[in-house]
Amino acid sequence: MAPTPTPSAEPDDRPDTYVGLEAGRAERLARERGWPTVRSLPPGAIITMEYRVGRLNFEVKGGRVARAWKG
Repeated sequence: MAPTPTPSAEPDDRPDTYVGLEAGRAERLARERGWPTVRSLPPGAIITMEYRVGRLNFEVKGGRVARAWKG
């Protein structure tokens, strides 16, 4: 039987620190802080709700991060 993969650790980072930042700047900062996956979404986007370790989500309104969450 194959070993169960160990999920990579998430950066020690708080998503709320990105709220209000320009979307491009927020994405660059998140990658610098160690997030392997950064996803920018428009308001009301239909998305799957699976939790993915190492993913940071941004809801972007008017070019700025309005909401940010892990997974």
